[in-house]
Amino acid sequence: MQFTHEHREIQKTLKRFIDDHINPHVDEWEAAEMFPAHEVFKGLGQLGLLGLTKPEAHGGAGLDYSYSVAMAETLGHIHCGGVPMAIGVQTDMATPALARFGSEELKAQFLAPAIRGEAVGAIGVSEPGAGSDVAAIKTTARKDGDDYVISGQKMWITNSLQADWICLLVNTSDGPAHKNKSLVMVPLRENGKTVKGFEVGKKIRKIGMHSSDTGLLYFDEVRVPQRYRIGQEGAGFVYQMQQFQEERLWCAASTLQSLNNCIEWTIEWAQERKLFGAQLADQQWVQFKLAELKTEVEALRALTYLSCDRYVAGEDVTEWATMAKLKAGRLNRQVPDTCLQFWGGMGFTLENKVSRMYRDGRLASIGGGADEVMLGILSKIMGIKKTPLSG
Repeated sequence: MQFTHEHREIQKTLKRFIDDHINPHVDEWEAAEMFPAHEVFKGLGQLGLLGLTKPEAHGGAGLDYSYSVAMAETLGHIHCGGVPMAIGVQTDMATPALARFGSEELKAQFLAPAIRGEAVGAIGVSEPGAGSDVAAIKTTARKDGDDYVISGQKMWITNSLQADWICLLVNTSDGPAHKNKSLVMVPLRENGKTVKGFEVGKKIRKIGMHSSDTGLLYFDEVRVPQRYRIGQEGAGFVYQMQQFQEERLWCAASTLQSLNNCIEWTIEWAQERKLFGAQLADQQWVQFKLAELKTEVEALRALTYLSCDRYVAGEDVTEWATMAKLKAGRLNRQVPDTCLQFWGGMGFTLENKVSRMYRDGRLASIGGGADEVMLGILSKIMGIKKTPLSG
């Protein structure tokens, strides 16, 4: 994949916005354990950055997925993991199925405001008893006249304390687990108040990703029109699996710049830090480990770009996106951990940028499907494992 002049200009625009409107406030947002999503998204929407791959008819730019990869990579300039993740939920996790399979009415009501940055979205798949095992979700939507009446719980939901709507995976029948699910657009807030039957059970505090709000959500007889369903009834599991391709590509791309930053910060530190009368950077072990880490990151870049090329060409990239996501999760643990060791005691301080990456990066091997689920998917594709997988 080769970035064109258009890709680079989008990256420059986003980088300026990050430098001017995000990074100066990151420490404040991390301490508050929330960032002002509506304010940030509004700014991104005004620059046309929230709908790069979305239909032009609803305010998007109609570009191919390589532009999403370019944007995700540039978000790595943000000095925390929580804000990029929240943006990625809006652009590449909560809206792909809506843009691809939603009715024109749904796109006008939910997608267009999200592209403009006037509405914050969330994706509701995981539950207290069903994280990576998507087929095991229990939330139900029973029919009552022309409506669905939704009851259940969703957990680990990014943006949920501020979201205006959620793209919710629910069981709409008693059929087989892979054929009884639908994606339904559910408004969460109207005129600043939560809709009837919806409640944020609690804000979940985490060891990292502090600036990203995460909630446990309760749905108690929440009523929405059946026309809020995305696409065909019972096709939600398939739609969500397709949506996962973009989510996992986004996850891989979003790590590239931040991993390189971590290595560069550590090189600068090692060249300044004195140890036993010499610079830390003079130690061959330090040189070799940092060179090895850089090589691993560039290998991930090659895999991610290859996956993107194939996706843009219309191929099913489940295998490639899964490998990229798996490798990104592993490197998000390995790189900050190794670099933090070279920082010594300074690496163990709360405000250190590498220690923040160490905390934030740990999620990459869990969220969007744990490493073990990625390995299971790959084993199935390779013909090693014969049983079906939900991830």
